[in-house]
Amino acid sequence: MDKNFYIANETSVDKQARFGWSSTFQYFSDTAPTVVQKRLEDFIRDASSSQKNAWKQSIPKLQDEVNEVLLIDPEGEEYNAILEYELPLESRRPDVVLLAKQAVIVLELKGKYLPSQADLDQADAYARDLKCYHRECAERPIVSVCVPMLADGYIGQEGAVHIAGPDYVDQIIAQQSVDEKLPALKADKFLAHDAYCPLPTLVQAARELFHGGEIREIHRARAATDPAVQKITDIIHEAARTKTRRLILLTGIPGAGKTLVGLRVVHAHFLDDLAIPRANGKTEVPAVFLSGNGPLVEVLQYELKGAGGGGKTFVRGVKDYVKRYSSSPGLVPPEHVLVFDEAQRAFDAEQVQAKHSNTPGFKKGKSEPEHFVEFAERIPQWCVVIGLIGGGQEIHVGEEAGIGQWRKAVEQATKNDNWIVHGPDTLRPVFEGSEVPFILSETLNLDTEIRFHLAKDIHVFVDSLLTGDSVLRNKKMAQKLSGQSYHLRITRDLDLAKAYLRERYKENKAARFGLLASSKDKDLINFNINNDFQSTKRVRFGPWYTDDEDAEGGRSCRRLEDVVTEFGAQGLELDAALLAWGTDLIRENGKWSNARARGYMRKAHVKNPYQLRVNAYRVLLTRGRDATIVYVPPIRILDDTYQYLKNSGFKEIDE
Repeated sequence: MDKNFYIANETSVDKQARFGWSSTFQYFSDTAPTVVQKRLEDFIRDASSSQKNAWKQSIPKLQDEVNEVLLIDPEGEEYNAILEYELPLESRRPDVVLLAKQAVIVLELKGKYLPSQADLDQADAYARDLKCYHRECAERPIVSVCVPMLADGYIGQEGAVHIAGPDYVDQIIAQQSVDEKLPALKADKFLAHDAYCPLPTLVQAARELFHGGEIREIHRARAATDPAVQKITDIIHEAARTKTRRLILLTGIPGAGKTLVGLRVVHAHFLDDLAIPRANGKTEVPAVFLSGNGPLVEVLQYELKGAGGGGKTFVRGVKDYVKRYSSSPGLVPPEHVLVFDEAQRAFDAEQVQAKHSNTPGFKKGKSEPEHFVEFAERIPQWCVVIGLIGGGQEIHVGEEAGIGQWRKAVEQATKNDNWIVHGPDTLRPVFEGSEVPFILSETLNLDTEIRFHLAKDIHVFVDSLLTGDSVLRNKKMAQKLSGQSYHLRITRDLDLAKAYLRERYKENKAARFGLLASSKDKDLINFNINNDFQSTKRVRFGPWYTDDEDAEGGRSCRRLEDVVTEFGAQGLELDAALLAWGTDLIRENGKWSNARARGYMRKAHVKNPYQLRVNAYRVLLTRGRDATIVYVPPIRILDDTYQYLKNSGFKEIDE
């Protein structure tokens, strides 16, 4: 048997599972520590000397605790000990997983007297992810324990994480209650390679769709988004059958999976069968995903460039699409389905003119929605335009006109008697009284956050933080998020914030954490936060979001050097965001103020600069899937802001 898949005293474990050691408690107790360590070293070939020394110190102590359990628990010999379990589809490895009674106990061992905040948050994340993405863990207790190996006894509890010395592990096991309704969890089921399937990031999902045509099966994410995908599929089939034109507006809260729905639709295999042959044969690409979010387009194209076409057949920029078809009235788009991401942010006619005034043949006077409806009408027989709509994240000049532009576009269409609009009830007032039919479908509203793992209502917390004035309400919501293993941290020491992130993710090379800041702040530059225009325009978003820390060029977000603003962060995500809070949105006299924000070049075209600042911070505060760490520079003008955030539930990072 391949020693990389060694299992002691078990015969039915999936051979694709990866771990250093797995056995019953009895077998683990009876095995010489040197034998156990040898197995771990065979599994982790590049283990450092400090790692080997840590194993040497910890294995005998763990065996002592297992012996204590065996002495008092008659069922104990059938419990299982798993060391260095590598989470499938990831590179992370919890130090120890104990399957005892009906519980899954995750031990994160640290060679110190007291754990750091990063240690605790790391241990918390392991338990959260097993609960969220492991099919055998969803309905049973998952216990997270951070074990400082130099400590003794029970130290306390931080959130959901217990802190205890190694001598207390047997007590942690003894304290677990027995639920006769739950069967004991055996190693073969826990270690099955398909038992754990984490939610992919947007970039990972795009890669999987492009290369395999499907996204990994995540039950919770599917349950939240499948009804919308099915409804859109039905509407597309109906449009093709009836030779009509449809506008589908899919709404959703931040992090609910709108973009994932759009990507899945674009890659649906059934579209090939519905496309109408053209003069030169059948359509080459039956659908296209279009985004006005330049950084999102750049990141996806960078990630998929190895698949051919520079990634451009997969996702296109709205500006380039408008430029191509607005300047050539006779040119017919090859697609039948046009997916417009962040459709509520579509540019109005004035901003479209500003962006395309130098395009040969361009005629002014139309908004982006009007252009897209006109492009869609060139497509033979049938077409579907899908607008993905978020809320409260309009940050660009020219984006403030809103969804009403889509009503105007279909009403003024040449073939407006052939258009039908589909959307949820929240959009009914927008289309009330319109001659174009509006068909209600509640499945076209995504109201469950999936980006943030088990955490719910992060967008509600952020909205309350930015628009409300109840610190008590904010703190209660923050405590709820903490209980769901979402980490809100704050500090006035930038080096401490960076150290926290590097320690938190040092064993997870695939994790992405980066430095964010508002584009309209003018003081952060004094604290080595290079959010000035010249610095941020040099950032290449593809490498920043996707490259490893040691990649050639040194532009990875993990280096915590290059800064991305709200314009480079919107629509994308990190595992953890380090947000440097600027002076463009500060607390004064119990209220938010944007008085110190930089001005806009086209000031007369900005309807509400204060709302744009609030929206910018709404974006910046919702980029981290695991955590948001806020750095507040140590200047007096930000003292009230720091205190407000801290009182609202952001926890100070300790030295």
